[in-house]
Amino acid sequence: MQSHPNVQAVQRALDDAGARDGSADASQVRLLPGAAHTAAAAAEALGVEVGAIANSLIFDADDAPLLVLTSGAHRVDTAGLAASIGVTRLRRASPEFVRKHTGQVIGGVAPVGHPRPLRTLVDTALAAYDEVWAAGGVPQAVFPTTYAELLRITAGTPADVA
Repeated sequence: MQSHPNVQAVQRALDDAGARDGSADASQVRLLPGAAHTAAAAAEALGVEVGAIANSLIFDADDAPLLVLTSGAHRVDTAGLAASIGVTRLRRASPEFVRKHTGQVIGGVAPVGHPRPLRTLVDTALAAYDEVWAAGGVPQAVFPTTYAELLRITAGTPADVA
């Protein structure tokens, strides 16, 4: 699985960005024993709090992709978020929309490694954790990083998304 093209693209993007984990070591994609399609499953597999999981959610924002990296401890307030970013319609994207814009599947969408950069919002709740975990391009792949690194490597904007 380490050779899966999505995992390779994510690792390449992390390497190119000089991404770091919570110990300031280079971020490395790791494979879990099985798929972790939810924040709770990933947290259990990693032995961390669910809030330290950075869910990568793709939304259809007036027909444009929006990546929201949100803490696994809560849900996105789509109405409030739409109002705060000035879009009239914000909805969860279809699997086809996600694959078209990320090259990845729901449950494994990484913050990086997409065909083109995506407008990205990063949940400020993730700042509470010294290290956060994000998906690595497929449902069983993850990588450690930090809130500050997520902002940097995605060119993301801090946002209160809950």
